Amino acid sequence: MEVVTPGTLGNTHYDLITMITAQETNRNQRSTGTQGAMFHTPDGVNHLATFVLVCCLFCLSGLCNGMIDVLNKHFQNSLQVSKAQSALVQGFWYGGYFLLALPAGMFARRFGYRGGILFGLTVITIGCVCFVPVTRITGSQMAIFSVFLLALGLVACGFTFIETIANPYAIVLGSPEAGVARINLAQSCNAVGWIFGPLLGGSFILSKTEQVNTSNASLYIPYLIVAGIVTGLIAAFAIAPVPDLHAREEAQMAATGQTRARPLFKEWHFVLAIVSQFLYCAAQTGIFSFFINYMKDPHYVPTLPPWLADLLPANMKYAQAGVWHITEYCASATLSLAFIFFTLGRFSGSAILRFAPAHRVLGIYALCNVMLMTLVFLGLGWISVLALILSFFFMSIMYPTHFALAIRGLGERTKLASSWMVTAIVGGSVMPILMGWLADNYSMRVGFLMPLACFAFIAFYGLNWRRLFALDMEQNPRN
Repeated sequence: MEVVTPGTLGNTHYDLITMITAQETNRNQRSTGTQGAMFHTPDGVNHLATFVLVCCLFCLSGLCNGMIDVLNKHFQNSLQVSKAQSALVQGFWYGGYFLLALPAGMFARRFGYRGGILFGLTVITIGCVCFVPVTRITGSQMAIFSVFLLALGLVACGFTFIETIANPYAIVLGSPEAGVARINLAQSCNAVGWIFGPLLGGSFILSKTEQVNTSNASLYIPYLIVAGIVTGLIAAFAIAPVPDLHAREEAQMAATGQTRARPLFKEWHFVLAIVSQFLYCAAQTGIFSFFINYMKDPHYVPTLPPWLADLLPANMKYAQAGVWHITEYCASATLSLAFIFFTLGRFSGSAILRFAPAHRVLGIYALCNVMLMTLVFLGLGWISVLALILSFFFMSIMYPTHFALAIRGLGERTKLASSWMVTAIVGGSVMPILMGWLADNYSMRVGFLMPLACFAFIAFYGLNWRRLFALDMEQNPRN
């Protein structure tokens, strides 16, 4: 428990922080019971089956997000775009989240969780099928690039509905005390999908030899595979139980007919969560997008030692001037390895957050990544490569934990707040372009200063969240 003196914040703040700490302790004690209780709502209903289906949505989202992370390097090869231009892949992908997050939230309030999920999955299917004609379009390289971006943006629009709905839904599918752990568990499935995304995409478009692949002819195949998976999920959600649950505070207010007049923009723990989430999405997307570029840059990644080259299959290495180098496909496989660390971080984080305060874990993990990005910037060979891979572990819990911290205490405004939190994903749309520009004009390692600065702010927010939340709870009107 943190020790905060009354003189620091005032007696009222001190009492509030003491109360919040006691509540967290009680929640942690209650959440250490049986696993079954984790998926039981206060009315005694078990929502484990629905939660498993929601986890499938997270896994699908991770798969498709992992697939786009191999497109940057591929389009640099096939369409000769710069690093900054290739970041438009993430620009269109996450731009869709920004534009449609609030409409998706309103759609969910009007048609419920099931309606929003089915609509999002249908849009994803249409977008994936569009890749078949897109790969057959001829014209200038920038025209072809633009059409690919539009198809990606359509798929992203469908995922906007999924992200907007699935995150708050995972939080309410069980006991309120286990909400943070539950969303981290669900997001762990997102990380599992991310492992296979680079492997699926890289298998069809990245080179497995010394020569780079300059053709887009096979790019539609992984998206047709995704369309088949989504069709199965549509059938599952059409017949499965998908109850329209509410957050605990929201249910209480609906019963009493009372609402809070305090607007969301005055909830500082929520407003700064949006800023912090924006910067996290910027850092995460930048690292994911340019990971393969870093791995294929001879200035930072040394040649393979003979013993390691002997362990790698033929499609992951090639010899040049008597030394061994990795192929682009090997770089994408290494990205999948990094996502294994990301997945381990999600699962271990879900366990840690059952006992440790979420804001403190967020702050400490962010500080760790500040140090790791410093090592990447210094360009220390294999040490920097290992630091880059390890950073995935400490990024793992940040996205869902921001969600849980942001909507704490918002009650009836939870779905609207969730929509605003999804708009913060636009950080992954605009900031990687800056990172690419830094890489084009200076070097790839200089580009990693962007995520370093982002993690510094995230650490500030995480370590100060409790104080912000106490201020907001003091100023909220009591009914």
